[in-house]
Amino acid sequence: MVVVRETDVMVREAPPHGAIGMSTAYRISDAAPQPRRMEFRRRVLDPGAAVGEHPISHDEVYYVTSGRGVVISDGVEAELTPGMAAYLYDGAVVGIRQTGNEPLSIIIAYPVD
Repeated sequence: MVVVRETDVMVREAPPHGAIGMSTAYRISDAAPQPRRMEFRRRVLDPGAAVGEHPISHDEVYYVTSGRGVVISDGVEAELTPGMAAYLYDGAVVGIRQTGNEPLSIIIAYPVD
């Protein structure tokens, strides 16, 4: 077992896949030694920030804990609010952007390739 305090794995950085705006990343599963079978992370996107569109080679879940955002998968957009999740499929081109007045906090989970 590995117990992780998110403040111990917090990093301020531009979001991946385009460096659109700024965010805070919590790479929770990075604290678990390999071999591990999944990634579990939280990212808080500042106003105007986005994880740019990118292809995925596994299923992936974005779960919103606070804020508002728009997720995109293969050109189809959907609004996400707290308590909503987007299940994204292997082979899709996906991304998510913050909308609204407050930062967008999402949990991201996917298997290790």
